[in-house]
Amino acid sequence: MTANTPSQRAQRWLDAFGAALASGNPYNVLPLFDADCYWRDLVSFTWNIRTQEGHDAVRDMLAARQADTAASNFQLEGEATEADGVTEAWFTFETRVSRGRGHLRLKGDKAWTLLTTMVELKGFEEKKGANRIKGAEHGVHKGRKSWLELRQDEQARLGYEDQPYVVIIGGGQGGIILAARLRRLGVPTIVVEKNPRPGDSWRNRYKSLCLHDPVWYDHLPYMPFPDDWPVFAPKDKVGDWLEMYTKVMEINYWGSTTAKKASYDEAKGEWTVVVDRNGEEVTLRPKQLVFALGVSGYPNVPKIPGAETFEGDQHHSSKHPGPEKYAGKKAVVLGSNNSAHDICAALWEHGADVTMIQRSSTHIAPSNSLMELALGGLYSEEALKNGIDHHKADLIFASVPYKIMHTFHIPVYEEMKKRDADLYSRLEKAGFLLDFGDDGSGLFMKYLRRGSGYYIDVGASELVANGSIKLKSGVNIERINPKSVLLTDGTELPADLIVYATGYGSMNHWLADLVSPEVADRVGKVWGLGSSTTKDPGPWEGELRNMWKPTNQQQLWIHGGNLHQSRHYSQFLSLQLKARYEGLDTPVYGQAAVHHLR
Repeated sequence: MTANTPSQRAQRWLDAFGAALASGNPYNVLPLFDADCYWRDLVSFTWNIRTQEGHDAVRDMLAARQADTAASNFQLEGEATEADGVTEAWFTFETRVSRGRGHLRLKGDKAWTLLTTMVELKGFEEKKGANRIKGAEHGVHKGRKSWLELRQDEQARLGYEDQPYVVIIGGGQGGIILAARLRRLGVPTIVVEKNPRPGDSWRNRYKSLCLHDPVWYDHLPYMPFPDDWPVFAPKDKVGDWLEMYTKVMEINYWGSTTAKKASYDEAKGEWTVVVDRNGEEVTLRPKQLVFALGVSGYPNVPKIPGAETFEGDQHHSSKHPGPEKYAGKKAVVLGSNNSAHDICAALWEHGADVTMIQRSSTHIAPSNSLMELALGGLYSEEALKNGIDHHKADLIFASVPYKIMHTFHIPVYEEMKKRDADLYSRLEKAGFLLDFGDDGSGLFMKYLRRGSGYYIDVGASELVANGSIKLKSGVNIERINPKSVLLTDGTELPADLIVYATGYGSMNHWLADLVSPEVADRVGKVWGLGSSTTKDPGPWEGELRNMWKPTNQQQLWIHGGNLHQSRHYSQFLSLQLKARYEGLDTPVYGQAAVHHLR
């Protein structure tokens, strides 16, 4: 009788999978997959970030890629588990050029979901652990230079006598994290940032801002936060950490530097990037150009008739200085997502008379419920006790294909509705327009699909529910008068301050201005899944548009997202860049088509 523990079942599948791949016939692999199957590959097989959905997609990818990939040596890692008829297992493997790690879900003896990820390139591993550099040069050496002198030489030469292989435009969390990985891989890189210091993109935000995601979700690569770091870190503390990180990770960071123009020379296979560095024009000629400006473009400031006549203060939320000077004043905040709620609450705390203008429905996720129901199993002290650190949690998260991810989330938000029914009821009585996403899948799917439309409630919702923050919902500002705003329902509100918490435009606008409208159109819309839900038009993409993978503009890449995404996906973007730096063949399978321009 065949033994059938979860681990034995998983290893049998891995053995059969390896043998089927070795046969060179993709049709031999298909019987190992359920009819409803998903194979998500992060670079290992496809040199892309791509999900194969169904037998035909698996077959086509293997027909194109297995002979070259030469994947083998699939070995179970740890013990497999089983729950609700699904076996889950971790495994390691290797390809011709890399080593990888993966995750498997079996229904019966057939694969339901498969994740394959590249961990390192053979022969180009990070110099860590037993392979770390010595640092000191023992012995006697004429003309010896100290570490500091060598570092200063590098900083003086790079960008002038020596050209970087990669230029990263944007020195916020995304640019810093990617640069740290490239530094570890030995890829010459310069980060270009308009602000003077690393972390300023956080320091310059509104005074009350704290991370809405918990510390376990937000670690940076290589240097996790200390174990007494606040669960929700204040913005200035995050800024200081990023500045420290940039220094100790030896990142070549050009602060007070503005990218003026970039163009790609197809004949030379390189970019020309003109920057203003502290008033000096410098021309950089990298082979690879990365935009790490978040996932948004310029601030959206609505054009409202009469705005030029307003006698008070008006600004976008990104420019909001804080609440202190508005005590006793009448404030109108246009918007109802994270920034709007945070700013409204801070203004109320400092004695302002605040009205929130809610134009359309918003998803509210109370922070405590979100932590317990949605994130706690992966990112929490409890998860750590269960052996799930952020590295493992990232891979578990990545193992769920986007096509079915909403089905994992819907039960979470159904429970949240029950748990927080009283708050939701009182918000609706106050006139607040609530939603849980088009299909009830809640916050994270809204974030992936459209990057907006939600508030992680850390206190402001109670102020809305009890009337402390006044609310006008389902309306917009029709006209601005010298001392008031006129709403579309005819209501006139006196105002000394107007804050436009109206989000940001598409990142394509950065590309259009810095490179050209033609390149922006070639790249197409950034972010979203093609889910045919609000603000995420179809057709279905299967992955986030243009993020962390080859775009349709040669040698141009886009990096960003929250701290979790920047940490996790920078691994795969850095490996793609390293492979090209070392001259490895990187045939991209399944280059995504462009369906939308903005």
